[in-house]
Amino acid sequence: MTENTKTAIALLAGLAAGAALGLLFAPEKGSDTRDKLSDSLKNLGDSIREKAAEEIDNLSGLKDKIVNNIRTKVKQTEAELEEDMTGV
Repeated sequence: MTENTKTAIALLAGLAAGAALGLLFAPEKGSDTRDKLSDSLKNLGDSIREKAAEEIDNLSGLKDKIVNNIRTKVKQTEAELEEDMTGV
């Protein structure tokens, strides 16, 4: 995970914790507080899932780049070896 991702996740977790504490100490009916807390946690879960999906896409793209680079290097090395063996 990149530093930006870690920071974003920490920020989201802090926001959720702050919202949860604010709701718990708010002077409202318990059922209203529980509903708000539930909604906040659902939103946090959705945000985390979205961020995780983005990171998975990023990692998949990075994997593809690495595989392509390795294939290119292997082909270059094969060509060089073939040239050395044939004396061309």
